[in-house]
Amino acid sequence: MRKARCIMVQGTMSGVGKSLLCTALCRIFAQDGYRTAPFKSQNMALNSYVTRDGLEMGRAQVVQAQAAGVEPDVRMNPILLKPSSDTGSQVILKGEILGQMSAVEYFRQKRSLIPDILSAYESLAAQYDIIVIEGAGSPAEINLKADDIVNMGLAELVDAPVLLAGDIDRGGVFAQLYGTVALLESQERARIRGLIINKFRGDEALLRPGLTMLEEKTGLPVLGVVPYLPVDLDDEDSLAPRLTRREEETSLDVAVIRLPHISNFTDFAPLEAHPLMGVRYVQTLRELGTPDLLILPGTKSTLDDLLWLREQGLEASVLACAAGGTPVLGVCGGYQMLGNSLSDPEGTEGVSGRSLEGLGLLPVDTVFTAQKTRTRVRATVQALPLAGAELEAYEIHTGKSIVGGEAFARFPDGRPEGCARGNVFGTYLHGLFDSGALTEYVAQMLCHRKGVEMEKKPVVSHWAYQQEQFDKLAEGVRASLDLAAVYDMMGLTGEKRRENACKIER
Repeated sequence: MRKARCIMVQGTMSGVGKSLLCTALCRIFAQDGYRTAPFKSQNMALNSYVTRDGLEMGRAQVVQAQAAGVEPDVRMNPILLKPSSDTGSQVILKGEILGQMSAVEYFRQKRSLIPDILSAYESLAAQYDIIVIEGAGSPAEINLKADDIVNMGLAELVDAPVLLAGDIDRGGVFAQLYGTVALLESQERARIRGLIINKFRGDEALLRPGLTMLEEKTGLPVLGVVPYLPVDLDDEDSLAPRLTRREEETSLDVAVIRLPHISNFTDFAPLEAHPLMGVRYVQTLRELGTPDLLILPGTKSTLDDLLWLREQGLEASVLACAAGGTPVLGVCGGYQMLGNSLSDPEGTEGVSGRSLEGLGLLPVDTVFTAQKTRTRVRATVQALPLAGAELEAYEIHTGKSIVGGEAFARFPDGRPEGCARGNVFGTYLHGLFDSGALTEYVAQMLCHRKGVEMEKKPVVSHWAYQQEQFDKLAEGVRASLDLAAVYDMMGLTGEKRRENACKIER
């Protein structure tokens, strides 16, 4: 039976760019004719996605699959941890809820999940030519190494050669790489086949003395100095730079409340890409200002984040914006907050029997249950002035809402979805801006309210925009990474490489 070759990217810490490097490799291998799949045994993120078969997986591996030109598959991310507090997470196994666990409880159980990890990996390996594996955090977390299932422990299980990446943009990259290598066991160090310096800005010639010394001290080659690449792709989690950056002056100002447990903020990436819109993520009254559109996003802990909204004084500002005619949009948990009441009789969000009044902007009452809705959908917006926008989206939420007002959208079979009243809109649909249609309708609405001239341009879908970004990323990494060495370490060289190549299915 044919089995895929593999390559693994690990990092010196979180946020060094492992996900983007893996995305680039997925695109490059696909461009070179290999059927490629991403893999990450255990992901921790609140940005998740629903596959075609209604299962949940981490967003990073979705993006990597899209870069490779293949359909996202839950096998690519068999374990997803969705933090619900500082010490606990919802554990998603093979796309479905395994349970709510404390960090200590999960740590005790995770080795029992190795058969599930290997089953997913072996199944992919029998189907694809190359598996691009992403590690998590750092392999040198010496307090966690004994039960590692995502870094060197996984590399040993699947016999993967490893590329170790460090982030020069944060500073101290030589210490990052050398220190990580030094803290590994000899058999772990032997798995590392090369080092990558990521996010470099400047003249590479100035690095060369340091590169030479790093190679001498580690005994490992530096296979690439990858420049800081200004690509715009969906981010994985709360470390995303987009949550803290300040947008340049734009015609239309969109403010997204950065809730403590914000999830699926990738919903708003298409708005960020629109030439007239600037999207800001805000946490304080001072930051909020007077936006043209105010968004309450999804959250993993709706009740706790609603209390936070009140404690920060932001609830009053949301109500004032709505009363003043500013369009307000709530997505998923944000939609639930806009309703009249939220109750949690079973303790799905942590405390059984807890109930809170909502913001009262929509005639909606929500009851949380343990059952999670996960589905891909199509819908057409009904709420004026956005009516007619065609959506391709997905639902992923706990809780059932009883709606006493007009629908935000309707499914093809006529069933209502969400709720709208005047300038306030609420929906459970994630990815609602991805098709491009609703983005243009929103831009037209805001331009009309503000008296801004809007140039008519063809609607560009988020998918088409992403394809451009994937190619841009691949071009930058291809030019700066020793790909011949990468192919060699996978055993794909010369004629053998060409013989094994197959046409990618798009």
